[in-house]
Amino acid sequence: MSLSAQLILSGLLVATVAGCADRHTGTLTPQQEQQFASEGILRRADDLDFRYTSDPRGRNERWENRLASIVVTRSTVLIHKNAKVGLEITPAARRDLSVERSADRIRIHSGRGASEEVWSFVPPSDGPGWTTDIRSVINATKSASNR
Repeated sequence: MSLSAQLILSGLLVATVAGCADRHTGTLTPQQEQQFASEGILRRADDLDFRYTSDPRGRNERWENRLASIVVTRSTVLIHKNAKVGLEITPAARRDLSVERSADRIRIHSGRGASEEVWSFVPPSDGPGWTTDIRSVINATKSASNR
């Protein structure tokens, strides 16, 4: 094999490995790992396909599929792609929040009107359990609509 062919193959291998490394979405900071461990992790799933929808049912509705991870503790729901937070629900949350299950998908609604967002996903197992645990976190928030 010629030197130029070896260089091309080496470059392709590096590009392939680098592209694969970007696909993992479940990395948390040490502080987040400690926080979630102290809160009690109930559910965790990495590298799921989420459908993110903004302004659902509105005239500016847009959606896209996003690879992300989710952590559910007794007091937090975090949808994230490594350090980038997509949705975080904590006891201090004041947005309108709800969760529903439709067939095998779980939909988490956040906000109202044009600022509403929906994050939907298929959990790896036990859809009813995931929905119940997420609903418990939502019910503990400060949002008036969740009381």
